[in-house]
Amino acid sequence: MKKIIVICIATVLFLMGCSNEEAAEKQTTQKEQAPKIVSTTVAITEIMDELDLPLVGIPTSSKKLPERYAKVEQVGSPMGPDLEIIRMLKPDVVLSTKTLEADLKAGFAGADLQADFLDFTSIDSMQTEISKLGKDFDRTEEATKLNEDLSTKINQVKKRVSKKKQPSVLILMGVPGSYLVVTENAYIGDLVKIAGGKNVITNQKVEYLASNTEYLQNANPDIILRAAHGMPAEVVKMFDEEFKTNDTWKHFDAVKNNRVYDLDENLFGMTASLNAPAALLEMEKMLYDN
Repeated sequence: MKKIIVICIATVLFLMGCSNEEAAEKQTTQKEQAPKIVSTTVAITEIMDELDLPLVGIPTSSKKLPERYAKVEQVGSPMGPDLEIIRMLKPDVVLSTKTLEADLKAGFAGADLQADFLDFTSIDSMQTEISKLGKDFDRTEEATKLNEDLSTKINQVKKRVSKKKQPSVLILMGVPGSYLVVTENAYIGDLVKIAGGKNVITNQKVEYLASNTEYLQNANPDIILRAAHGMPAEVVKMFDEEFKTNDTWKHFDAVKNNRVYDLDENLFGMTASLNAPAALLEMEKMLYDN
């Protein structure tokens, strides 16, 4: 009888040992199979954090990035990532945005790097990309929750502005030394549309156009929004000088009525991001609070 008991105990211990070994092997396999991802923009990095995904590379930025990536290798600016550093990390995929695809695609291909360019030109397209990331990296539940949270906040703004009179809006995107006109196909144009504003530039396929002040004067927008891309203090100074020295601007109703607003670069970026609901709230104030 004792011999039988000993054999049974030994069998149980053996099976437990096998089970533990299988679990350890499974964890090791999962760890080995975890994709090595490099994120090259702040917006993508914040989304990856919400999806609970590890990264092997993050953008170099003055903006505060999620704490979980504090010790992750920095790979340079979104517009000029360091390809040598990225190659050393041996990523399975590098994530950037479609806005930068024309500038970066050839470089990534030349460095033999697999790059995905995500469409963040609107909130809807960003949410579509979030769903795709969730599916691709086994984070469907997290992606669904994130999109639901975004939709709830965005729909609240849509509901509030649905019965308000649409103001006409001109959006200018400034870079040091020059500026462009923003269409509804760009992210800030999308924010204006969602907040109930009517962009004076319509029926365009591109995101940005060269400025024609005479045409813009004829459109005579109720509101002018001025956005900065890089070196915001210098761009605001440039805009102030332009509006002061170019007599054409003084004939705009938006200027006469003091409805010209400078957008905070930290809130109104070139592409959609998770702070879109906060940006919409600010946009709502500018369009309707006199």
